[in-house]
Amino acid sequence: MNNTLDSKRLNPAVFLKNAKKYTMTIALVVVFIFFAILTGGRLLYPQNISNLLLQNAYVLVMACGMLLCILTGGNVDLSIGSTLCLIGAISAQLMSKSDWGAIPTIIFCLVIAVLIGIWQGFWIGYVHIPPFICTLAGMFLFRGLARVILDSKTVNIANDDFLNIFTTYVKTPGLDDGDIKWSALIIGILVAVGFLVYTIFSRANKVKKGYSMSSNLVAYSQVAVIGALVIAYCWQLANYKGLPVMLLWILLVVCIYAFITSKTAFGRYFYAVGGNEKATKLSGIDTRKVYFAAYCSMSLLAGFSGLLVAARIGSVNGDTGTSYEMDAIGSCFIGGASAYGGSGTIPGVMIGAILLGVINQGMSIYGLDNNWQYVVKGAVLLIAVIFDVVSNRKTGKS
Repeated sequence: MNNTLDSKRLNPAVFLKNAKKYTMTIALVVVFIFFAILTGGRLLYPQNISNLLLQNAYVLVMACGMLLCILTGGNVDLSIGSTLCLIGAISAQLMSKSDWGAIPTIIFCLVIAVLIGIWQGFWIGYVHIPPFICTLAGMFLFRGLARVILDSKTVNIANDDFLNIFTTYVKTPGLDDGDIKWSALIIGILVAVGFLVYTIFSRANKVKKGYSMSSNLVAYSQVAVIGALVIAYCWQLANYKGLPVMLLWILLVVCIYAFITSKTAFGRYFYAVGGNEKATKLSGIDTRKVYFAAYCSMSLLAGFSGLLVAARIGSVNGDTGTSYEMDAIGSCFIGGASAYGGSGTIPGVMIGAILLGVINQGMSIYGLDNNWQYVVKGAVLLIAVIFDVVSNRKTGKS
């Protein structure tokens, strides 16, 4: 029996399947090492490691919502960059001219973002306007409204409460009084241990239910690598300013969407619609609600990202959020979401977003001309989509 299991594990087909599964993870490691060498180690500076997260917070958040849109059949939302700008403009003007407090402003802006999502979700889900056309119209409409609200000016945000909600760092008295912010390292260790405990109980539960699983060596090697990376990352944060509050907001969004897409029946509806919409309708699922929910969710996250960006930069202008939708879309496709819909995961999307962030920051630190940066990002996205299409053809999906 052991010989049978060993031969199965060493089967070339199984090896290729696993290699494909972790392709983007391997690519992320290779790209990170490449830019670390290219920049003479400057990419590894604690400040740059911390900025890698802060500068790409909007991508990590919006990519979660974009995945739901893509799952429904390769659809995208082109209006999220403009929605982000509009929400940022509203928040800036409310706090600078109307003297609104931070909490009322945040709540009001998120309500506006949801209303935008209801507007687009209605036309796409119930009137069946093509998502590309509807969101393209939204891209111009919301950008124009943002510039009208800003009066074509740059509006600064000076509300300390608002800035502290999104841009401060976790500091524990006694632990973080020195140069090293030990609380960041402790949290990293706790996260690594928690992931190990979760894996142990998850595998034990699958054994009881008779599910097939990867070998213990593969599973716990993965846990060890992820745990080591988390601890190393938190150590770098500890050597800068500590754990950013913005990271906690990102983790909250990622965990919620990972749970929805992998653990709930409603989350599986998005995959069903993208896999075969007609069959999904015949099974009794209201596909209109699925489309509606996808675009409502996307607008909500775009609005939340508008608050994050406004707080990080400290100001908003009419060009804020330009081409941000492309970063979110690119992260999804680079992270393994199918161009045809029906497949993709939140962890994969996060890897795609981080990979894109590493490329952006690495090129900036190296000093590569901005025009060539667009060329590199376009080439990476094209390669990712070609890989997806070719792989699907080989498996007979398309």
